[in-house]
Amino acid sequence: MADALSNLKTVGSGSYAPDDVHFLLQPVQMEVTQVEEKERLIQSRQKHYSEMIGLEGAPTQIHHAFYTQALAQNGTRMAMDVQALALALNQACSAASIVLVSFVRAGLPLGVLLRRALSEMGRDVHHYGISIVRDRGIDKVALEAIIQAHGAESIVFVDGWTGKGAISGEIKRSLGADTRFPAEPRLVVLADPGGWAWLAASAEDWLIPSGILGATVSGLVSRSIWPSNGGLHGCVVYEGLREHDVSRDFIADIDTRRKALALVTKATPWTDAQRIELHSAASYVVDSLAAYFSIDRLNRVKPGIAEATRAVLRRVPEHVLVQDRNDSDVQLLMHLSERAGVRVEEMGSQLGPYRAVTIIRGMR
Repeated sequence: MADALSNLKTVGSGSYAPDDVHFLLQPVQMEVTQVEEKERLIQSRQKHYSEMIGLEGAPTQIHHAFYTQALAQNGTRMAMDVQALALALNQACSAASIVLVSFVRAGLPLGVLLRRALSEMGRDVHHYGISIVRDRGIDKVALEAIIQAHGAESIVFVDGWTGKGAISGEIKRSLGADTRFPAEPRLVVLADPGGWAWLAASAEDWLIPSGILGATVSGLVSRSIWPSNGGLHGCVVYEGLREHDVSRDFIADIDTRRKALALVTKATPWTDAQRIELHSAASYVVDSLAAYFSIDRLNRVKPGIAEATRAVLRRVPEHVLVQDRNDSDVQLLMHLSERAGVRVEEMGSQLGPYRAVTIIRGMR
């Protein structure tokens, strides 16, 4: 590994196999902030969400059962989507190497799976996990180290899904006028209901199995933490959750399914017309919900099954909205909402491309 990377003190590959990913995150220890207090500090703007960490425990038996059900129900679909994206990247990336830069944490499982699929196609692939923080940007120390080692022309950013386009916008703001990158950064995701990504497997909002767990399917790392003293962004490594960790098992399961597939059609980028239509439909829903619930900060609107689920787990939800209460893909969300004492409201077609949305409670 080039000096720019080897000189950084990082958490290595977490609980993933060493060849699957290298996290460019420094290990940190920090006190847990209770959910209500964290929400108050975020909304009063006394602290940014990336300066605090909440308690992350092991999934309950019921939660894990929903994950197992999601894997059985949608694992083959994920395998097909991984293969479709890998075929597209293999064709689109003409440089000698492909450098996958996954955003911690949602991008990690997809990045690992894409690395394996592309390697199987004979490509030289490198995979890193780095931090991106809403309103603050990409970890420039990590990104610059990757560029020094491999160049910028081979970099493809990876995330699990898009919600309302906050991360795609953050990438563009972070890279700014950096001419080493294209004007439209190469962001790859599985699900892209709003048409924000450069390349997506589909525009459907569906239950991505890895999207309903946290550290235990993401190499045992926490979400990223803003560095108070500069340098690499940080993370907590949850060694105490190791007995519950399914990170490697999940990768092995999806990878085995992918290898057993017959012919898969490669993914294709959105046309301009498709992108405009997707943007319009998604933005209309978010803006309409903000108006209906008198929300002045769109950060309180969390659209998409994965984001809605994570918001119930990590934030203080006020409303949980679903298109259809009988939809098998939202049953975990409904269970978590019931446990949190939040009523689930059925909204039908008013949610547009999203099958679920969580509204964060406003804190006064």
